[in-house]
Amino acid sequence: MTTVLFVLGMARSGTAALTRVLSLSGAALPPGMIGAAKANSRGFWEPRQASYLNEKILRRHHSTAADPTLRLHEEPADRRDIDEIHAYLTTLPPSDVYVIKDLQITPIAGMWFEAARIASYNIGTVIAVRHPHEVIKSVTAMMPVVKPELGAALFVKNSLLAERYTRGLPRVFVEYSYLLEDWPREVKRISTALGIDLNPDETAINEFLAADECQQQADGSACPEPFGTDWVTTTYHNLHRAAGGDTWSQHDLDHVFCDYRASEQRLRTALDNYQRVTKAQRFIPRKLILEIAALAHRRKGTWA
Repeated sequence: MTTVLFVLGMARSGTAALTRVLSLSGAALPPGMIGAAKANSRGFWEPRQASYLNEKILRRHHSTAADPTLRLHEEPADRRDIDEIHAYLTTLPPSDVYVIKDLQITPIAGMWFEAARIASYNIGTVIAVRHPHEVIKSVTAMMPVVKPELGAALFVKNSLLAERYTRGLPRVFVEYSYLLEDWPREVKRISTALGIDLNPDETAINEFLAADECQQQADGSACPEPFGTDWVTTTYHNLHRAAGGDTWSQHDLDHVFCDYRASEQRLRTALDNYQRVTKAQRFIPRKLILEIAALAHRRKGTWA
């Protein structure tokens, strides 16, 4: 039976490096990759068709990869989305193990898991972990339009969803710095945790990782907390401990998730309300309203 390994987590957390190492260890890549670019000169290792599909699903639900809200997470699963993912998965050529990664996949990972089950595939998950200081600096360097506040919100959202969606599934957390430091150890951890046989091409992996361009480093700095909370710190602390094989707290992550969801919902409600007010004012100008009121009061008294 085919096993599909899903690489999840926040973009710029080493997901591309993880995916490539897995592919050089025997996991097949779907055909039609997104090639190397300035933002990642070693390649993104994302299948174009999966990327197109994820974008379509997100837009269908009025979301994008840069959406910090949990709007899509709150909605019931759409059968059409799952059917489309299933149709894509069934086009993959035969292979014992596949690895699939896309920067848009984490918010809709549950749909991919359900589609994989329908296709009778085994599921394995690899969650990339990286210090948020490095992630946010990398994201904002790649896309200057993204400010640190949005980068931090996306780090919290994608990290929490990656952990929540994979509960009860075979999974392993991999710290990016640990992969660069000792990739054979991390590949062995993945193989053991997911119950799959990986056969690394040592020369190819060494050459690939030797060209790593890890330009953003945490240098011991504290986690950025732009919202006056401990969301980023608590999230990273627990995932980092999980990646190191140490005791970590799912309860702490649940607490952050509940706080983030409540705050995000309140802000979203206010912003949605603002947009409705703005739209209404666009169609009924303030000048028109006031002049009608003045006429109704015959421009007398306080309306004189």
